[in-house]
Amino acid sequence: MRALLPIVALLGCFSVVAATVAFEERFDDTWDKRWVVSSWKKSEGTAGQWKHTAGKWYGDPEEDKGIQTTPDARFFAISAGFPEFSNKGKTLVLQFSVKHEQDIDCGGGYVKLLPDGGDMASFGGDTPYSIMFGPDICGSSTKRVHAIITYKGKNHLIKKDVKCETDQLTHVYTFIIRPDNTYSILIDNVEKSSGSLYDDWDFLPPSKIKDPSAKKPEDWVDEEYMDDPEDKKPEGWDDIPKEIVDPEATKPEDWDESEDGEWEAPRIPNPDYKGEWTPKRIKNPAYKGKWSAPLIENPDFVNDSEVYVLPPLKYVGIELWQVKSGTIFDNILVTDDADYAKKFAEDTWGKNKDGEKKMYDEDKKAEEEKLEEERKRIAEESKNDDDEDDEDGASVEEPTADLPEEGVEEDSAADKEDEPPEIEEVAKEAEKDEL
Repeated sequence: MRALLPIVALLGCFSVVAATVAFEERFDDTWDKRWVVSSWKKSEGTAGQWKHTAGKWYGDPEEDKGIQTTPDARFFAISAGFPEFSNKGKTLVLQFSVKHEQDIDCGGGYVKLLPDGGDMASFGGDTPYSIMFGPDICGSSTKRVHAIITYKGKNHLIKKDVKCETDQLTHVYTFIIRPDNTYSILIDNVEKSSGSLYDDWDFLPPSKIKDPSAKKPEDWVDEEYMDDPEDKKPEGWDDIPKEIVDPEATKPEDWDESEDGEWEAPRIPNPDYKGEWTPKRIKNPAYKGKWSAPLIENPDFVNDSEVYVLPPLKYVGIELWQVKSGTIFDNILVTDDADYAKKFAEDTWGKNKDGEKKMYDEDKKAEEEKLEEERKRIAEESKNDDDEDDEDGASVEEPTADLPEEGVEEDSAADKEDEPPEIEEVAKEAEKDEL
């Protein structure tokens, strides 16, 4: 882990830029000396644990080691400190890799940056933070990147819907906040969203609001259309009945007026009936448009040209709930240099991602082949069972039609002893007939 280390980069031949790395964690074998597992939820028996592993698929078994959540249906909380870092006048970059190896169905994969002042030994869901960033997946409806920034004590979620990755491989998430109040969100070093902090978060109230004291003028015309005063109802319009007697109906031949009453033809809708008359509509010459209250200066608006500035940062934390555990976090970086972050991603995830994908593909192929062999085995066993049933059926000798099976006569005789006399006589007569 590196903290507040100056990185000097030579640009061209003349300019030198120093980048500050506030925090860099690659999770080597000494990782647990820097990280504090929180006591949060331990008393309730729902606190998860962290396992140092590269997982099932990796490009390098040592370099790809991170910390993995375990077991299922647990709360997870862990943090690490670094020398206080202020982003005032600087770019802030938070970057990390995350792998949902378990094919996650509901759970987060985000990292937090926190200011000083919290008790990190009990770090949990209620601990104040400055940034929460990373993928969040739950069912089919939630598959997005959370980008939450705390401003004046309130947590503000990005208004854009930025889609996250949902496969089982490692991906790098990068959040960049700049001094000009712009931002970028990258996944695997590819920009997925960018824009203004003012536009994509609701940090500030609107500078103008509708005048609450304004009233619509009494003579304001907001009806766009009106009845045509020149349009007149045609003569005889109301004389046309809605229904008429069916001209094709005839009295049934078996109709008896003495019993059925006088026959009346049924009524049907009148094809000439046009409904209630209404005048045609025309544009209203007095129409002024939809009225709305005029805008005035918002008395609650206070401009802030530095919404990007966070309280001095002191900790990195991972706090989440997962139904299905198995997520691996790795290569966490906090810096003021986006170029350094890009190179860091290339030197870690970028170097090993192809090997990880190859191992993943080979593993999945082996699983498919094993499943196919199992399907074939089950099908073959089922076929053999059917063949044995057919052979067993063919070897059974059918009983002679006119000879009762052994034991049947005894049962019949026993039954007859219990039968009433008249039924017994009928049975004897039936036996005589058969003989």
